[in-house]
Amino acid sequence: MSTTDTAAITVENLRKQFGDFEAVKGVSFEVGAGEVFGFLGPNGAGKSTTINMLCTLLTPTSGRARVAGHDVVAERDDVRRNIGLVFQDPTLDGYLTAAQNLKLHAELYGVPTKLVGPRMEQVLRMVGLWERKDGQVMSFSGGMRRRLEIARGLMHSPRVLFLDEPTIGLDPQTRRSIWTYIRQLQEREEITIFMTTHYMDEAEWCERIAIMDQGQIVALDTPERLKGGVGADRVTIQTDDNDAAIAALRERLGVEAQIAEGAVTFRIEAGEQFVPRLFAEFDPARNPELPAISGVSVSRPTLDDVFMSFTGSTIRDAEEDPSKLRNRVMMQMMGGRR
Repeated sequence: MSTTDTAAITVENLRKQFGDFEAVKGVSFEVGAGEVFGFLGPNGAGKSTTINMLCTLLTPTSGRARVAGHDVVAERDDVRRNIGLVFQDPTLDGYLTAAQNLKLHAELYGVPTKLVGPRMEQVLRMVGLWERKDGQVMSFSGGMRRRLEIARGLMHSPRVLFLDEPTIGLDPQTRRSIWTYIRQLQEREEITIFMTTHYMDEAEWCERIAIMDQGQIVALDTPERLKGGVGADRVTIQTDDNDAAIAALRERLGVEAQIAEGAVTFRIEAGEQFVPRLFAEFDPARNPELPAISGVSVSRPTLDDVFMSFTGSTIRDAEEDPSKLRNRVMMQMMGGRR
């Protein structure tokens, strides 16, 4: 954990309320200079609301936050000069070329004219788009557009780069490619990267992650330490009667299970060694009254298991729960108003 003296971002009891709905409920954390820090959680957890407050796009209801040494409320202009932001939704002008989009951004941020050309070449080469600088953006693929948005966010040499769901809607191969570019630019630019995601594999790239659910941070550490804290293996079984299977596991084997993503799931030490005992107990010849098991899988702890251990559901199930999408709906209704 970084100290306040070397922190690129410091957040203290930050809250955001829309009417009677509290979207962010007093979060506190620090991000060290040069760190790749991730916010992991389902849509509607409060990730985008938090990032919007840190980028001065929303005013906090209470609490304090400093980004690049500046207060997000009292020193908004200083914060904005020191950050780059890649929004969740595309914001490029499709009728302009890649170079024209970057030049427009440079003008808005007051980049000296003599520095625009060299800086443009530097950032476009960094994301592999220098040869397409004169191409119209509407002709670019989704992955190319995301890379161009990242390049645009770097044009004014920010100290902190915010990436809000940077690979949403992209295929897995393109997502991996985007992350390769992100890690390379973090090393070359020596900047702090703060990103939100609900992709488990994406969070593995971060040095530390904060897991957020229903407006609160429920865990914060390195991915490996978080997974190590879960300990037990995850066993998932397919049955024709999940409720009966859960009851049988509790009564006969002393195992507490639950339904996650349509299957019966539980955690147990030495999962592979437990499977033979499981099948012996659910053997139709021995106990015909129990539901049959049609499939079983065992996996080592993942970040989804970490999320489940703190919240009682997987991220996918949380996203499918309408009550947990209220944050996103409220943001759409507010339309970015303070």
